[in-house]
Amino acid sequence: MRWFPLALLLLCPSFTQAEDWTQWLGNRRDGTWNESGILQKFPPGGLKPAWVQPVGSGYAAPVVAEGRVIVVDYRPKPGTTKLEAIERVQCLDERTGKPLWSHEWETHYRRQLQSYATGPRAAPLIENGLVFTIGATGVIHCLELATGKVVWMHDALEAFDASVPTFGVSASPVAWRDMVIFACGGGDGILRALNQRTGAEVWRALPAKYELPYSAPTLMQLAGRTQLVQWDQQFLSGLDPDTGKVLWQVPFTARSNMAIARPMQSGNRVLVSGFYDGSMLVEVADDGAKMIWKNGGAGEQPQQTRSLHAVMTTPIIEGDYFYGTCSYGELRGLKLNDGERIWENKELTRQGRWGSYFWVKNGDRYFVNNDLGELLIMQFGPQGPKLIDRTPLIKPDTHCGYGPRRFADALVNWVQPAYANGHIIIRNDSEIRRVSLQAR
Repeated sequence: MRWFPLALLLLCPSFTQAEDWTQWLGNRRDGTWNESGILQKFPPGGLKPAWVQPVGSGYAAPVVAEGRVIVVDYRPKPGTTKLEAIERVQCLDERTGKPLWSHEWETHYRRQLQSYATGPRAAPLIENGLVFTIGATGVIHCLELATGKVVWMHDALEAFDASVPTFGVSASPVAWRDMVIFACGGGDGILRALNQRTGAEVWRALPAKYELPYSAPTLMQLAGRTQLVQWDQQFLSGLDPDTGKVLWQVPFTARSNMAIARPMQSGNRVLVSGFYDGSMLVEVADDGAKMIWKNGGAGEQPQQTRSLHAVMTTPIIEGDYFYGTCSYGELRGLKLNDGERIWENKELTRQGRWGSYFWVKNGDRYFVNNDLGELLIMQFGPQGPKLIDRTPLIKPDTHCGYGPRRFADALVNWVQPAYANGHIIIRNDSEIRRVSLQAR
């Protein structure tokens, strides 16, 4: 009867099904976290970290697999200005935070907007025992997860004739079959599919004479097949991930290359939203795609915008509605079928230009990280947002760069955390911490 205790454990409603977090926005790259046994409210004394480790600066989200946490960061090269950079991949023990290995390389941030010369942006990807990273200047690495040994590397500026966009290379890679796909190329192809084991190019796609997009390539099931969806400053595109062949394109100009948030899927429809240009919904069919609606505004100020004007916050879709953080941090709810706004809330965020939320769905609620370093538990519906609880999580210590903001200070936390094995793992410009979210 040795199975009996295990059977009882499996039947217990508080049993947590553990889950790693292998890429940006989770294993399915859709911002969902399916573990059970997660707390409903925060403890009265707040959340206490299981461990804290020092890191350098950067916006890149951590990822988790096989008992290891991977995070990329930056520090200035000793004796130089902050534009002479050392970027690094660190591997930490998930349970203890103990450093296991690291790999670093020299680069420089002279090609990008200097007020944002603060480190890597793109989250790593863990696939088949390998770690794939891309730094703020387009340096790509494939390393062994177990040891940190370099399997292969490319400098995209040299290998693919790429150029560094204004705010730095930001799009996280995605895996498909035996390939890893990066938004890292030049005029003869923004997208590059590389063999995971060798780094050899398999295909290139989307030739363009403009900057690399910040929005990451995403795999979706559309019109009965797997498609690779990419949004850049001119088009929303669907491609065959096996070959890179373009299946459809819908024009949608993103001024100043503010194509940042990930496209979102609802059945065969794809939603995108950008800071200056509002939102667009397209319908994908066997023979192509067409725009259903596009809503914008006369300017960037909240009173001038009638749609959702997302920046770094990827919108969320719930049934016939979608929700997001707009141009100055205001929360908005809208109808999916026509983009009509149904509510706006300015009380749950401190307002400022490019104010952002980073949310992950768990069951019927969302864990929401704002740029003030807080963690909130929320629900969203056509009647408005519901705040269940909130608590401080990590100190915001990133200087937000240029532009007017109406925050009390200029420090923010702009990182999508990892949710793995009952814990949240989040970093700022000085530390990374693991905090339990398991129900007591």
